[in-house]
Amino acid sequence: MIEAERRLLANALLDFSNQRFVLLSESCIPLFNFSTIYTYLINSTKNFVESYDMPGMVGRGRYNRKMMPQVSLSQWRKGSQWFQIDRELAVEIVSDKVYFPVFKKYCNGNCYSDEHYIPTLVNIKFWKSNSKRTMTWVDWSKGGPHPSKYNNVTADFLKRLRSRRTCKYNGNTTNICHLFARKFTSQALDKLLSFASTILQFN
Repeated sequence: MIEAERRLLANALLDFSNQRFVLLSESCIPLFNFSTIYTYLINSTKNFVESYDMPGMVGRGRYNRKMMPQVSLSQWRKGSQWFQIDRELAVEIVSDKVYFPVFKKYCNGNCYSDEHYIPTLVNIKFWKSNSKRTMTWVDWSKGGPHPSKYNNVTADFLKRLRSRRTCKYNGNTTNICHLFARKFTSQALDKLLSFASTILQFN
């Protein structure tokens, strides 16, 4: 998974005009129009990589002590793979020859590298430029190994996702904390398109 993400970033870095990099899946949708998302990301002084210390089997329990000395347990982090990063961090991820080989060798089986490699790398080397949060909303409220899926969606639901909480952006408080959301199935597409022009302000 991480090798695929690194290849995607490497290919995107070939275009020197690309300054921000967003990882999305086929089940992600935008919560705002392109100009709003572009302005938010391009003017941000931070990267958006979720990175937190999580006790228990799905957090610290996935750490392998053989990763020492490059990665210690106190440096180990978990987070969403759905990142929004700047060019500097993208270059560092693609060119990393210190931490990536360690993860490739020792993060396997029940250790899911897409949830740990970039969060841990950022925590070790780039924490000052990181917001510690992702811009992609996911519903984990039902528990289990996979988030909730949405086959149907309403305009009110999207409105709530757009401004349901507050967070920090460039040192100020804002209610725009998520630019994207998942997991929306293909069955939700027609309903989304029916109010995209009014709610999401798509032309």
